[in-house]
Amino acid sequence: MKTIVLIPFLAIGITASAQDPVKTSPQYYKVLLENDRVRVLEFRLKPGEKEPQHSHPAGVVYVLGSATLKFGYPDGRTEERTATAGETIWREPVTHAVENIGKTEAHVIVIDLKKVLK
Repeated sequence: MKTIVLIPFLAIGITASAQDPVKTSPQYYKVLLENDRVRVLEFRLKPGEKEPQHSHPAGVVYVLGSATLKFGYPDGRTEERTATAGETIWREPVTHAVENIGKTEAHVIVIDLKKVLK
């Protein structure tokens, strides 16, 4: 398993609704499951599409469809990453914008943690 930290931002908790990706970009996200501990999202972003800035708590990303993405951070920094189908990624809490700069649709399952299990 390859670990890639997509974007830093530390705090376990529910995403603020102003930065909630399901609210800022409902065309790209589908809620598959939500309870008091996790929210599982399906995310799809076609080549050339860009989603606005939003936030995620810590969680796991499972890549279903390989894609090359450009991440933009609140401090103005950007980075390009290629996600490969079958890759499982631990992600610390993050605020970012995402643009698909590749030729294939990005397709991932996002598991956002809402609180620490005891």
